[in-house]
Amino acid sequence: MARPTLDRMKETLFNIVAPRLPGAVVLDLFAGSGQLAIESLSRGAEQAFLCDDNRDSVAAIKSNFDAIGVQPQLFVGDFRTCLQQIDRKLDVVFVDPPYKSGAYTEVLYIIARRQLLSPDGIVVCEHAAEDDLPCSADGLVRYDVRKMGTVKFSFYKRSEQ
Repeated sequence: MARPTLDRMKETLFNIVAPRLPGAVVLDLFAGSGQLAIESLSRGAEQAFLCDDNRDSVAAIKSNFDAIGVQPQLFVGDFRTCLQQIDRKLDVVFVDPPYKSGAYTEVLYIIARRQLLSPDGIVVCEHAAEDDLPCSADGLVRYDVRKMGTVKFSFYKRSEQ
């Protein structure tokens, strides 16, 4: 039986970030169903924060976390509010806003200016393959891009790394 493309993409993504997950603090921004946070926790992340402002997404997150018996650390609101409330250094940040939202650059700048990344932390932006994200954003630099079909993953780290 063929697996959906989304499952293969998620598997590939997690194979890339897996070495960073044991003991990590993760943020799933624009969390949707919360699957990236759940997968991170299953691969050894210590803590996962989630953020979404869509009522249906928030209900899905709560339902999915109830199914695994874990209380989600969920911020309900827009990404700006969420990023202002985070008070921990983050090891992995997943950024997957609605495509064409234009939120990527602003998210990167807020993360950089608030110095939310741990010294070895990364930001992973999922976006449409035809969209190019900035090479840098106020102290964050793109160090890798992976294309998977119609999607790209752009990886950022602190520039002093």
